[in-house]
Amino acid sequence: MSNVLVYVLDGKIYINLTNKCTNDCIFCLRKDKDDVEGQKLWLEHENSTAEEVIAQFKEIYANCPTNEVIFCGYGEPMLKFDNLKIVSMFLRATYPNIKIRVNTNGHANYVYKRNVVHELKGLVDEFSVSLNGATEEEYNELSQPVFANAYEEVKTFIKACADEGISVVASVVEGYKGRHLDLDACEKIATDLGAKFRVREWIVNGY
Repeated sequence: MSNVLVYVLDGKIYINLTNKCTNDCIFCLRKDKDDVEGQKLWLEHENSTAEEVIAQFKEIYANCPTNEVIFCGYGEPMLKFDNLKIVSMFLRATYPNIKIRVNTNGHANYVYKRNVVHELKGLVDEFSVSLNGATEEEYNELSQPVFANAYEEVKTFIKACADEGISVVASVVEGYKGRHLDLDACEKIATDLGAKFRVREWIVNGY
């Protein structure tokens, strides 16, 4: 079975670039299952090229044309930044009316030691960034990042998106096993950084 790099969910096309991540969120869907609506997202290897992603996209788009593409799978898509950028350039040139969104944990600038947001201006229409908590302690407990000061990096990334004039949404997962966040505090953080705010209700059984 080949790698599932592109899949469909709720009429939108999603791109699954990697299974690697700099977080190990306790509520992550992939801890409990290996598929999304029967589409297995655990990759056989991490060596897929942008050209392979584009080939899968073309095949799926032919049967399921969509107006929105989301980089989101069983890993952090920005860890495959070069592939993400190449695929976004293809999408922007070939399907100019498609909205391109990246769901990310906001660690990319830390990983690459530069502001990569600027490089995606004009390619990505919106970033959805996992804020995941009102405090660093809460973020660390829920997100289990692999490096220190990750929460501050997330907030810096969100602000970088806003500063570039790219639409950015800061999201939190609410209701994980009965746990409730201070949503007002989270929303204020998002607003102060120039982002919109979204509450994602925890789905017990995933998709």
